[in-house]
Amino acid sequence: MICFKRFQLFYFYAFSIGSLFLSCTPTTTKYKELENPDIFREVVQNLTDISVYDIFSPPVASRVYVYPSIAAYEVIASAFPDRYQSLAGQLNGLTESPKIPENVNPYLAAIYTYNIVGKTLIFSEDKMTDFQKQFDKRLIDLSVSRRIRKNSMKYSEIVSAHILEWAKKDNYHQTRTFPKYTVLEEDNYWKPTPPDYMDGIEPNWNQIRTLVIDSSSQFSPKPPLKFDLTKGSPFQKQLFEVYEVGTTLSTQQLDIANFWDCNPYVTYHKGHAMFATKKITPGGHWIGITSIASKKDNSDFTETVAAFAEVSIALFDAFISCWDEKWKTLVVRPETLINKYYDEDWLPVLQTPPFPEYTSGHSVISTASAEVLTKRFGNSFPFLDTTEVRYGLPARHFDSFLEAADEAAISRLYGGIHYRMAIDQGVIQGRKVGQHINQNIVTEKL
Repeated sequence: MICFKRFQLFYFYAFSIGSLFLSCTPTTTKYKELENPDIFREVVQNLTDISVYDIFSPPVASRVYVYPSIAAYEVIASAFPDRYQSLAGQLNGLTESPKIPENVNPYLAAIYTYNIVGKTLIFSEDKMTDFQKQFDKRLIDLSVSRRIRKNSMKYSEIVSAHILEWAKKDNYHQTRTFPKYTVLEEDNYWKPTPPDYMDGIEPNWNQIRTLVIDSSSQFSPKPPLKFDLTKGSPFQKQLFEVYEVGTTLSTQQLDIANFWDCNPYVTYHKGHAMFATKKITPGGHWIGITSIASKKDNSDFTETVAAFAEVSIALFDAFISCWDEKWKTLVVRPETLINKYYDEDWLPVLQTPPFPEYTSGHSVISTASAEVLTKRFGNSFPFLDTTEVRYGLPARHFDSFLEAADEAAISRLYGGIHYRMAIDQGVIQGRKVGQHINQNIVTEKL
């Protein structure tokens, strides 16, 4: 779906020959309403809503977020070169986007670009089309001239084509044809889990091109504990901890587990009937936190775009790093062993997701995101996380992003789906990814 309409490339040549390079001063003095960052947050939320509807897996959802965010940011960087640094040359394989011409509104162009790129990465394109139509009606109500809308759209199509051509080379489409994981019989290897025994998700995600880290294995954690079910062995102790915690959960621990579930597709079986619920992905939750933080900080439009770009980059590389470890170590889930050796009727509080256990994805991606957000907004940043309210869960308060990340990590033990080693090592892995991104990416110039 990443293929872009070829005719749009025509705009690059036709538009650039005309006014594209005549001036690098975009139209920013009119239409102040478009500078409201709430508008961009709405655009991001729309992509989240469509992603939930389309049921993207957590790794794929990170890809859905990252390319639109980078595309919108590149528009902003081109419009305000004294303030923002292009990501070209900073992200693997990304070259400079065409410069923004005059008679283009950069805020409108950033929104258009986000939607255009996002539309190519989802299934429900009609939902994005409907959103764009409603947005265009708002522009008319705001008396945004047809010329500004047309010029901004043309430039957005040029930038979108540039970003999508780069995205097309990330090996995603090639991995769609790679073989599925073949289940191994030995007890120590991951097996599909109840209730649906789904195939393992994205066993080849480590072959997706990274953005900032130099390879999927750059921050590999130390090896998991040696598989040993002998009573009192380090591995057996951690396995039994999952079992004991799962049978003695406090109300607070149960609330934490449910709040951070973020399983995009949970199935329920009753007799011969089956139904499912759709929810936000772990990455989508941190995109939501980014929205909350940027609003609380009173970030302007451009700062908000930069924040989403930074967090989406962290999520993308963190998922690649985590999935590399998962499918190299193939550690079996606690549920499989507990049902076989301790209690065949035991169920984890949360439905076990369909991929290997080590390391914990929540631990890796949450810590990486928290590191990036901490750099932007500060170490002490109290906030009310309302991300899950629309999915029927109450809000939770945190004093910092790292506190939220730590809770997300330990929630997987409470949920019965991770050993402590996967959580602890996942936090370390995510911290390294996030800190590496902080050290190697420059958005706002000093």
